[in-house]
Amino acid sequence: MSRLVKVLFALAIMGWLSSHPGFAEEKGLTVFAAASMKNALDEVDAAYTARTGVKVTASYAASSVLAKQIDQGAPADVFLSADTDWMDYATRQNTIKAETRTNLLGNSIVLIAPKDSSIDKVAIAAGFDLAQLAGSGRIATGDVTSVPVGKYAKAALQRLGAWDAAAPKFAMAESVRAALTLVARGEAVLGIVYATDAKVEPQVKIIGTFPADSHPPIIYPVAATISAGASAGGYLAFLHSQAAKSIFEKYGFTFLVRPSS
Repeated sequence: MSRLVKVLFALAIMGWLSSHPGFAEEKGLTVFAAASMKNALDEVDAAYTARTGVKVTASYAASSVLAKQIDQGAPADVFLSADTDWMDYATRQNTIKAETRTNLLGNSIVLIAPKDSSIDKVAIAAGFDLAQLAGSGRIATGDVTSVPVGKYAKAALQRLGAWDAAAPKFAMAESVRAALTLVARGEAVLGIVYATDAKVEPQVKIIGTFPADSHPPIIYPVAATISAGASAGGYLAFLHSQAAKSIFEKYGFTFLVRPSS
């Protein structure tokens, strides 16, 4: 093959690739995301795949579990945490690309009960007696030592003076969705979850919202992992888009960044 033919062939291939951008990058990526993001992120991922042809495989669990799995070498391109603590952990472990990190979403925590519970709306403020409200029943939330929703819940109850009395009644779950399920099934009379979780579970009702100043700000940071493939950049850009914003807000999340087009 002459040099001229080789050059023409290379130019033709480059032209074909430019008209098929998805082919030039990996056709899939893996996202590790906080359990509370499942419904919203599944829809975001479907929209991204429809637009780019890149398939997204999402793994959902407590942020603590995911951060440790990534640290142990689990293959992931993007990490979405339900708090800054576990993203800080990933930063310290050098498992994410710190320059790609942004605070993407916000949320709130609420008190829930089974849909058919006789417990009605309650005012959550200083002096709130959660232990008395629960009676002989259990209160479900994430593990207060590691799962973000549990950490937020404990911080709020301590601030309100309700933790010490209520602590023995808590059923610590492995994730916020596990806690949500306990309440939906009636295995716990109360639960503390994110507002976005309560929104997607028809078998529970919100009976109170925790004051925003009773706990640290609920922030969902996102970043590419240190081993991220070529598709991660485009995916992160889509998470910051107006299209993603509309979906996240539909599910009750607060969008913390200025959306791109």
